[in-house]
Amino acid sequence: MTREAADAAARRTTGPVLELDGAGLTFGERTVWSGIDLTVEAGEFLAVLGPNGSGKTSLLRVLLGLQELTSGRLSILGGPPGRASCCTIGYVPQQRLVDPVTPVRPRDLVRMGIDGHRWGLAGLSHRRETRARVDELLDAVGATEYADVPIGLLSGGEQQRVRIAQALATDPAVLLCDEPLLSLDLGHQRQVVDLIDARRRSHGTAVVFVTHEINPVLPYVDRVLYVAPAGHAVGSPDDVLTSATLTRLYGTPVDALRVHDRIVIVGGSNETHHHIERLPR
Repeated sequence: MTREAADAAARRTTGPVLELDGAGLTFGERTVWSGIDLTVEAGEFLAVLGPNGSGKTSLLRVLLGLQELTSGRLSILGGPPGRASCCTIGYVPQQRLVDPVTPVRPRDLVRMGIDGHRWGLAGLSHRRETRARVDELLDAVGATEYADVPIGLLSGGEQQRVRIAQALATDPAVLLCDEPLLSLDLGHQRQVVDLIDARRRSHGTAVVFVTHEINPVLPYVDRVLYVAPAGHAVGSPDDVLTSATLTRLYGTPVDALRVHDRIVIVGGSNETHHHIERLPR
């Protein structure tokens, strides 16, 4: 086991890494979601699904300690949100383009993810280890060829791969991903998901993966949290992604079809179909 893996293992707590008990969130008179009971274990892959505006990103903000629950309780790594070390939680935000004049390179961002808290203080030996680790992470997400290009000159998909490498740099106990596959083609989607899956298996990292499309991650998902206008459901993909469950969650007829190991979800009206995630056929 590498030193990084040993340090990560030492940071793990016994029991669940994440617990929500009767969790609810409201903005004014609008209830985003309520009554969520959820326990996530080390090494578990949880996909968070639902239409736009259902509160998926808000849930990640709660887990990061940036938004307080209106009701209920949250525990991360045995403590309240926000108390966990930056080295125990990795976060991949939604894609956002960087100003083209930004001089920071991908390798700079990844290095800051590894030792940004001690920038400039490491000895020669440690700097060599860090450079090797940066190269390893960039290679793992397919970013080696543009590692020294200013990040503002990269495409959206290239920038997103760099963010994923940065989030994985400290072997986090919990990895929170907010639509990490946006702007990636199918090949790079598979590469990124394979990387995240390998890390969670080898290091026991729990993954909370917000996505509109379940099919790219379906082979890896242990459970699904589906948030929708009429409520939420937690369970295995086979239990949640069914016509009966989705019809209940949307309050209107919904068909969930299995087609060659893929799931296609179709609503009973054009309006409903628009608000349900559009899964690849």
